[in-house]
Amino acid sequence: MSNRFSLEGQVAVVTGSSRGLGFEMARAIAESGAKVYMTARGVEQLERSAAILRSEGHDVETRAFDLADTDACVAAVRDIGKAEGRLDILVNNAGINAWEPLAEATTATWDRVMGTNVRATYVLCREAARLMADRGYGRIVNVGSALAVVGRENVTSYVASKHGVAGLTRALAAELGGKGVTCNMMAPGYFLTEINDTILARPGYEKGVSSRIPLGRWGDPEEAGGVVAFMVSKASSYMNGHVLMVDGGLTETFVMPVDA
Repeated sequence: MSNRFSLEGQVAVVTGSSRGLGFEMARAIAESGAKVYMTARGVEQLERSAAILRSEGHDVETRAFDLADTDACVAAVRDIGKAEGRLDILVNNAGINAWEPLAEATTATWDRVMGTNVRATYVLCREAARLMADRGYGRIVNVGSALAVVGRENVTSYVASKHGVAGLTRALAAELGGKGVTCNMMAPGYFLTEINDTILARPGYEKGVSSRIPLGRWGDPEEAGGVVAFMVSKASSYMNGHVLMVDGGLTETFVMPVDA
């Protein structure tokens, strides 16, 4: 019997995979047997992270480019497709946030966040879909946020961008499903990653968030990796256009803190 979770012989691209959730996604996909192209903007950190996975016996390559550079996004996917003769998996994990009260917000911030979170995701999906559709198979996973289904103050551009990625995901699912390519979104909540170090340093912040999550804790990055490995495998073959919340139940429940 074949292993429905195996990714042996497949080629994957995972953006923003030099650290945090992206690194664990790349690791989990590689553990399942795929060759993984890890991408990020910073070359040094990317190479250090790739070295870790290689030391674990995984087949990984690196490609450094800036998501704000549309030409670089196009070139990266096309070059990988040409080198490998295929592209089976695309995980659009990389993104940026901007904390900016609306009264102080600028269109420059809006454009920067939208360019990275939405336009780059669209371009990478478009280029990957061309390769996948030609072969009649592909898995695209866009990484959103819990804020793709709810709102929050002072992060207008980020919230709008993640809602936009959810819409993009569903549109691609409708268009590509008949060509053997599925497109879904993984929407993470609060995870213990480096990007959250600043807010985790605030007194009481971690406990305050945890008190509103039914599981009572923040997520471990490895838990996000496992979910994405499932989403890009044959085991998820009938899931398409879905936004999968991975937030410990935060957005699906109402939990009143004990001391409220």
